[in-house]
Amino acid sequence: MTTPAWFQLKGLTKVYGRGESEVRALDGVDLRIEPGEFVAIMGASGSGKSTCMNIIGCLDIPTAGEYLFHGVDVAKLDQDQRARLRRSYLGFVFQGFNLLARTSAVDNVELPLIYRHVGAGDRRKRALEALRIVGLEDRATHTSSELSGGQQQRVAIARALVTNPTLLLADEPTGNLDSARTREIMKLMVDLNTTRGLTIVMVTHEPEVATFVKRVVTFKDGRITEDRAQVAA
Repeated sequence: MTTPAWFQLKGLTKVYGRGESEVRALDGVDLRIEPGEFVAIMGASGSGKSTCMNIIGCLDIPTAGEYLFHGVDVAKLDQDQRARLRRSYLGFVFQGFNLLARTSAVDNVELPLIYRHVGAGDRRKRALEALRIVGLEDRATHTSSELSGGQQQRVAIARALVTNPTLLLADEPTGNLDSARTREIMKLMVDLNTTRGLTIVMVTHEPEVATFVKRVVTFKDGRITEDRAQVAA
């Protein structure tokens, strides 16, 4: 008997518009991910990978099918319930960093904890520990405008880690970085996956970035056309 998936999409479909303007962004997607995996989702613009990521991140809901997370069908949750799930289990890293420019690194990392009403002392302790994990404890008081692009992305990763997520979602995390900083960020993410067991799902269009993961899922026209294991770089 197959054990229940920790994370699973079953027949997932997402349709935008109606009639002649209908767009089938996802068309019957089946995807199962186990704890501790590091998966790259690839595909051309309009392939459905970003829509899939939005649904995984509880930012959107499917038109049909199921999204099971820890055995719960997310599609049946209301907006507030999905928001609680995001806060409790998910961490997000984006291409654009999304840091407050004139705010220190440690204050940026603390932000998710403020929304959780964590006390100031505990917030600071957890934020500094998250910065230590990404190798930036000595830059805690620097504002984001005083940091390089690679350092800013490390702060963004620390901000995602500070809530202890079980699933990290990374949307083109190296898209604004040069090749050297890209390798640094990917090595950090590999370390988070291998030494801390963090499950990571990453959207990328860069083949070089995808070489760092052990599984690549490729989308085309709203469907998965390839799901392959590989030896990571």
